[in-house]
Amino acid sequence: MRRARDERGVVFPSPVVMLSIIAVAMAAVAFVATRGAEPTEREVTTVARSQAPSPSSSASATPTQKPRPKPVVNRAKTYVEVYNNSGITGLAGTVATRTTDAGWQVVGTDNWYGSVSGNTVFFPPRLKAEATLLALDLGIDRTAVAVDPMRLDRLTVIMTGELG
Repeated sequence: MRRARDERGVVFPSPVVMLSIIAVAMAAVAFVATRGAEPTEREVTTVARSQAPSPSSSASATPTQKPRPKPVVNRAKTYVEVYNNSGITGLAGTVATRTTDAGWQVVGTDNWYGSVSGNTVFFPPRLKAEATLLALDLGIDRTAVAVDPMRLDRLTVIMTGELG
């Protein structure tokens, strides 16, 4: 007597389904891990200083240290890349032209794929003074330290809307 063959078994999901489940799990972990992180962006503001000393301050003045010399920024030797992160066609090209007209050396324009919360000048730590000056030249209120995949030998401007 022969027994009928049992055709029960386990069916594994296709590799695409497995990869999708892993991707969703990794996205959830990344969301939870970065949810409470402080933003690394800063606002750039200008401060007007009075040139004339007040009469009362000169009588009680204490000896002060010599002010540190400000770093000299050479616009023509600073590389700048401009990216469009908005739906405005040609925005990166328009801002690149304005940047070049201000004396900066624009070395590239393209679209940026990612999430940036406003017009921002990103800089490597050694180019902080240059980033502040470029932000003032363009009327951009925010600067931030460059992050991967940005290049660390230049400033990166990411536009999310028109310049003011």
